[in-house]
Amino acid sequence: MKIREIRGIKNMIEKINLNNILFLDIETVPEEENFNSLDEEMKSLWDLKTQYQRKDDFTPEEFYERAGIWAEFGKIICISVGYFTIKGDVRNFRVTSFFGEEKKILKDFNNLLNNHFNQPQHLLCGHNAKEFDIPFIARRMIINQIAIPDKLNLFGKKPWEIAHLDTLELWKFGDYKHFTSLKLLTKILGVPSPKGDIDGSQVAHVYYVEKDIDRIITYCEKDTIAVAQIFLRLRREDLLIDDEIIHV
Repeated sequence: MKIREIRGIKNMIEKINLNNILFLDIETVPEEENFNSLDEEMKSLWDLKTQYQRKDDFTPEEFYERAGIWAEFGKIICISVGYFTIKGDVRNFRVTSFFGEEKKILKDFNNLLNNHFNQPQHLLCGHNAKEFDIPFIARRMIINQIAIPDKLNLFGKKPWEIAHLDTLELWKFGDYKHFTSLKLLTKILGVPSPKGDIDGSQVAHVYYVEKDIDRIITYCEKDTIAVAQIFLRLRREDLLIDDEIIHV
């Protein structure tokens, strides 16, 4: 898809068929529970990778709790997706999640894309998905030796050359230095808050220490719903009500 066509999508998001969009969010954690579980080479590589961010404020070990934001040092523990089914006057938003062993998560998500969202009109949509969720999924697929589906095969493309939708990018209106969190955007747009009893900084603790994947799934699904709500708000459409949201 050409850049001119992508700009057209931004200008005409109201004309996109909602049934063609797959909304998504992912949750990631450090690949190992503890820094000391890494082999010596990976410890050294982590040290080098994070030197700029850490400066003298943190040791590599202290900083390892943030490893989940890098695909080379983190892994995916949940992918939540949502999609609209609109038939006549009846609108529903179906939400489901893939969780468990990472390779299975990625294979199941791959199958979903290949079997149900593989046509030219199909689009993915997330918050900061073009620079985080989508590249992270693609990199972890390569690491796990899983074929990248066409919808994620974005080798060499710049964010603005990717046809998928990103609520963060839509809100930037060309101001590419601007970052607005999902939490802030829902607040100012009057969207029901996605926040639950945890936030992103606690996911690794809930996963490794509390071993409560259900809390993480709930958190991930709430964010997926929030992205869909923001997209509806950008189209000046009625927000989803609880009765329209179906967990499958």
